Formats: sequence, C-alpha cells, structure tokens
Amino acid sequence: MNQRRSVKLNLFANWLTHGVSLLIGVFLMPYVLHILGDAQYGSWIFINAIAGYSGLLYLGFGQTISRYVSHYHAKQEWVKLNSVSNVIFAIYLGMGLLALFAAGIIAWLAPHLSDWGTISLFEIRMVILILGLNVFVGLAGSVFGGVLMGIQRFDIERGVNLTGAILRLILTVAFLKAEWGLLTIAIIFFTVTLVENLGHLFFAFRQVKTLRIGRQFMDWSILKECGSFSGYAFIDAIAWTLIEATDSIVIGIFYSPAAIVPYYIALRVTQFINMPISQIGKVFMPRAGELHANNELHALRKLVLNGVSLSFLLVAGFFIGVYFFGNTLITTWIGPDYPQSHLLLLILLGARIVALPVATFRSVLYGMGNVKVPSLIYMSEAVANLVLSLILIHSLGLIGVALGTAIPILVAELGIILPYAMKKLDISISQLLRSAIGPTVAPLLALLAYSYFLPQFIEVNNTWFTLIGVAAGGGVFLIGTWFVCEKGTMILHRSLSKSLNT
Repeated sequence: MNQRRSVKLNLFANWLTHGVSLLIGVFLMPYVLHILGDAQYGSWIFINAIAGYSGLLYLGFGQTISRYVSHYHAKQEWVKLNSVSNVIFAIYLGMGLLALFAAGIIAWLAPHLSDWGTISLFEIRMVILILGLNVFVGLAGSVFGGVLMGIQRFDIERGVNLTGAILRLILTVAFLKAEWGLLTIAIIFFTVTLVENLGHLFFAFRQVKTLRIGRQFMDWSILKECGSFSGYAFIDAIAWTLIEATDSIVIGIFYSPAAIVPYYIALRVTQFINMPISQIGKVFMPRAGELHANNELHALRKLVLNGVSLSFLLVAGFFIGVYFFGNTLITTWIGPDYPQSHLLLLILLGARIVALPVATFRSVLYGMGNVKVPSLIYMSEAVANLVLSLILIHSLGLIGVALGTAIPILVAELGIILPYAMKKLDISISQLLRSAIGPTVAPLLALLAYSYFLPQFIEVNNTWFTLIGVAAGGGVFLIGTWFVCEKGTMILHRSLSKSLNT
C-alpha cells in the first residue's frame, strides 16, 4: 500500500511541477518572442538546438544513476551506491570540460553556422560560451538529481526544478530587453541551472545520510556491472537528441533561424502536452525495477497497463482538443501570424498518440534492465527521422520536417517496440485492448462530442477566458466520463464475483 502511495505521490509531484512549468512556459514563450522578434528568438532556438547535443555527454549514465541507486538503496548496499555516484560524478566532470572546449570551437565557427542577420557576432559567441558553462554545471549536478530519483523522492527533485522555473520567470520579466536580449536570456538560464543543481546536491546529501563524495569510493569496476545498461541508454540518448534537436537545426541551416519559429510554436505546444504525460513512464521505471527484482510479475503487468491507459487517455484527449481548437489557441497565445503552426501541431501531436503510451512500455523495460533492443529500435527511428526530414524539407518545407518526425515514430513504436514489449511482459493484444485502451473509449467519445457540438452553441473566440472555459469543460467531460466508467466496471465486477460465490 505504501509503495502504491509512493508511485501516486511521485506522479502527483511530477504533474504539479510540470503543470506550473507549463503555465510559466505558456506565458514566457510569447513574452520572449515579442520582445526579441523572430530573428533573435529563432537564433536562440537554433543555438539551443545545437546545445541540445550536449545531452550525448551524459553517456547514458543519467538513467543508470536512477536505476542503480534505487537498487542499492533498496538493498542498503551503501558502498556500491557511493561507488556508482562517485564514478559517474567524475565522468561528468570530464564531460563538462569537454563541453566547454566544444563550446569554444562552436563559438569560433559561429559565422559559418547560419546567417545571424543584424545580431552581433560577439553576442552570438558569448551566448554559446555561456551555454557551454551551463552544460558543465548541469552535467555535474545531474548526479545528485539522479540520486533523488533513485530513492523515489521525485517530490523533492521536482520541487527544486519548480523553484528554478519560478526563478526563471522572475528574472526574465525583470531583466529581458530587446538590446542584448540573447545574452541576457543565456545568463538567466545559467543562473537558474546553478540554483537547481545546488538544490539537488543539498537535498541528495540530506536524504541519503550515507552518501559521500571522495577518492576512496572511486571503484571503476562498478562500471562493469552497470556498463551494459549505460551503453544502451547512451544509444537511447543519441536517438532522443536526434529526434528532439535535429528538426530546428535542419530548418535553421536550410532556411534561416527566423523560419524555425512557426515550427517551434507547434513543437513547443507538443512538448507542453508531452511533459506531464511522459512523467508516467519516468515515475514507473524505478517501481518496475523493484517489482521485477521481487518477481512480482502480475503487479508489473498491471502497472504497465494502467500507465498505458492513462497515457493514451490524456494524449488522445489533448489531440481532440487541439484538432478543434488548436488554431484558436495559437492565435490567442502567440498571434495570427503563424497559420501553418496548427497543421504542424496536428502532425507532431498525432504521432505522440502512439509514442507516449509506448514510452510507458519502454520505461518499464528499462526498469527491468532490458535496454538493448528498445534502444537499437529507437536509434533506427531517430536515423530515419533525420533522413526523412532532409529529404522531405526540399519538397514540403516545414510540413516535410514534421512528417519526417511523425512517420518513423508510427512505424517503429507501433510496429516494432510495442509487440516486442508485450511479448517480454507476457501481455496479449486482447489484454492491451481490454485493460488499457477499452476504458478510454467512452471518455474520448464524450470529449469528441463535446468538442464537435460546443462551437454550434457558443462562439469560441480568441480570448483566454473562453479557451480556459472550453478546456475546463473538456477536462470535466473526459475525466468525469472516465471516472463513471471505472466505478461502473468495479461495481459490475463485484456483482459478478458475488454471484459466482453464491
């Protein structure tokens, strides 16, 4: 019961943090865009997309920390816990220095990367160097965030990140101006990263009293135990980086940084929706590791089916809302100058209807230590994404880039990873449809009817008051119908059980 509460508490903490972060992001994006303009803001996205490749410097150890800290903490093997933490901390310090060196090279090559327009080359180079320093701090501090997640204190880890998000909001509103705007926002990002990682360090030592950093814990043989997991997690990280960062870079190279903005609007809305739903799989990963270690296979299957059901319900619900009201949302949020963003959003979010539920399967497999096949499939998906985007951008422009992202997701996730995961977990198609997808049908149909008929009764105009009211009504229809169906199913099962017993 306590473990079940722990999963629910961690999931709630993640959702609360991402909900507040989402609200902050919803406010900050148009605010920053209108201050900087398309050229400066597009340049910021382009530079950040390049900096996104720094995620490869984690070498797959991010998930390793969480998994093995969880394992050793549960078994109270403190020496091994410290060995994992210290060895990965040392590796990340080295990777951070490599990031600083790479930032210097990229800053030197800045004139050849893109057409920066009227933005001074000095400012571009300073932004790149500061982001390199930001990567260094983020790498070193991520070890302690990983420790907090490993002991399943997502509430603390998320709370620190929430504090950082609020600090970013305050600093941006207080200091951002059009003049030297890129440099200002880079300094703000570095300041927030520093505060967040100092917070993770403080709470990691506070929660794990036996945690130590010192040369006596530098047992490099620990890499043999977790090296295989980290290697395939690294492949996974390469794939994630290719999928998340490549689109903006491709557009920036083939067109200009300003041309990234319409695509990024759609991508950002997709990310806002993705963030809270993806937390389901992240929270489930250490719990799946515990269940697998204790050979509780029935509970493990129940966990993954519940996660898939919730993921599918939420992302499909968002897609219905975006289909009917997405254009109104973009116009109200950013302005009327980006009509193409709605179609881009539908393509990108449509692919997430498959990707997010399957991501729950992938997280559970990782928790079980099964990373090889999912990582290789994910890598193939990422390469196909890059190749298709490069091919389709010539004939279809931004739409081609979106399709280049969506098509590999649908093929790889639905056609390969899902059947593989179901086989490993011994889940049949009928179980998946009955336990995960079936309970979502009635709520989604109710939401579809609500979204279709609502504009025939009221005018959904371009005001936040109206949009919030529409979203709230849709949420009530979705969650209310789901709750009624769940309660009805439980009552029916109890009645049948009593009848059979009598």
